This record gives sequence, structure tokens and C-alpha cells, in this order.
Amino acid sequence: MALHTWLIYLVAVIGLSLTPGPNGLLALTHGALYGHRRTLWTVAGGVSGFVALIALSMFGISALLKASASALIVLKLAGGAYLIWLGIQLWRSPPIHMTTVTTAPLKPGPQLFRQGLLSAISNPKVILFYGAFLPQFLDPKADLLLQFVVMALTFAIVEGFVEYLLARLAHRVRPWLERSGRGFNRCCGGLFALMGAALPITR
Repeated sequence: MALHTWLIYLVAVIGLSLTPGPNGLLALTHGALYGHRRTLWTVAGGVSGFVALIALSMFGISALLKASASALIVLKLAGGAYLIWLGIQLWRSPPIHMTTVTTAPLKPGPQLFRQGLLSAISNPKVILFYGAFLPQFLDPKADLLLQFVVMALTFAIVEGFVEYLLARLAHRVRPWLERSGRGFNRCCGGLFALMGAALPITR
């Protein structure tokens, strides 16, 4: 993967990780309930689920590319349209609302890991998003396995850091998201729509 492509991918992944989603909210909740150290189990589970979905997406994309040389162009156009649609949905979504949480009995680490893992892989929108997102950065002439390692590792590090930061700052971040969530959603939605419009036509 070329350096400039990776840098664009990195910026996109940071924006994706900062967008409110089930795993971010789970890390936020567990951080408030159990503390940021124990929530590392939740974060690890979520990141593992995301990496598995990235692998599944790239495996399917790889098989499609072998069947048709022009498949990547179709994937990029369809993916761009999906990202625009996703941006519109996020723009229109209401701010998150979380009930006040208090300290709770500690749960075993593997149980928190399992919750994070299931939260990631049980969301059907995630696999659709990766199917739209990843082709924008793939080079069909380069080694797909190496690209997978780079892209999955980049996403795992960024997503894990953001989720841990949410867990560590749970008591401060939650009120801000509830108060300013609509503006935050519109900002992220606008970025997704712009990315969906621009990426398919860039080389």
C-alpha cells in the first residue's frame, strides 16, 4: 500500500472510529460501570470482531476480483453510494441517550470480551460498511494479504485506542455526547457523504 493511500485510509479510520456506534457506546458504558482497566477486555473483544469482519470482507472482495477484472470499479461506485447513504442516515439520527449508570458488580474478563466481540460481529451494517469502505483503498495488483495486514492492524490500533479513551473518560464524555450529539452526528454524517462522493473518483 502506497504511503499516501495509507495516510488517507488512516484519516478515514480515525473518523470512522470517532463516529458513535454500538461498540463505542459499550466501551463507554463498561468504562463507567467497571473502570477503564477492566474495560480493556471489552475493547479487545470488539477489535477482534472487527478484524474478523475485515478479513471476511477482503476474502469476498478478493474472490470477486479474481472472477472479474472490472469488479473493483463496480465495488467502488456501489461503495461510494452506500457511504453517502450512511452519511445521510447519520446526519438525520438523533443524539445518543444513555441512562445514568452506577457502579456494578464486576463481571469476569472473558464475559466482557465476549460482549465486545458479539457487539461487533452481530451488527449487519458493519459487514456492509467494510464491503463499501475497503475497496476504495485496495490495489488489485498488489499483495492482498499484505494489504489486509496493514489495513486490519491500522484499524485495530485506532479503534482500540478510541474505545479505551471512551472508557477512560466515560464520566466526562457521556454528558457531552448527550448534549452535543446531534451536531456531532451531522459533522460525521457530512464527512461520510463527502468521502463517499470523492473516493470512487480518486486514483
